[in-house]
Amino acid sequence: MPKNNVEKETSAAVDLGGEAGWIPFDAPSLVGESLRFVSGDPEGNRFRVRYYRDAEKHLHARIWFGPETEGPPGHAHGGSVAAVLDEALGLAAWAAGYPIVVGNLNISFRTMLPLQKVVTVESRVVSAAGRKIMVHGRIFCGKKLYAEAECLCITIKTG
Repeated sequence: MPKNNVEKETSAAVDLGGEAGWIPFDAPSLVGESLRFVSGDPEGNRFRVRYYRDAEKHLHARIWFGPETEGPPGHAHGGSVAAVLDEALGLAAWAAGYPIVVGNLNISFRTMLPLQKVVTVESRVVSAAGRKIMVHGRIFCGKKLYAEAECLCITIKTG
């Protein structure tokens, strides 16, 4: 028998299914183990994440913020929201063919995000000029906007 709610939630199923037309995207195969902070434990109590791409190749995710992401009582910590946006926006650039590091991430927190809620993240590359790649994204559920971000990424040499 679980000792507390955190242990109970570890075994609970969370539906991270995508929308019609979304294709599952194997993010770790693209960028490797660097995704382990947010995406590393698909059954854990911090985050549970599944990535998708749509017909236009934009990146989407379904993300569950577990009890280990708590900041204000019953809500996700701003740092956990920032970590998700950092991963998702950076990954959107990688998925579009730009190997990058994040140079600047600006986040506007719109409303507190309740714990143990599945939300959607959408992100897309909006411009590329030289080594500078601009990516925008947001976290929402239905019409409720929790956070939106702009990310200036800088391409790096790989290999």
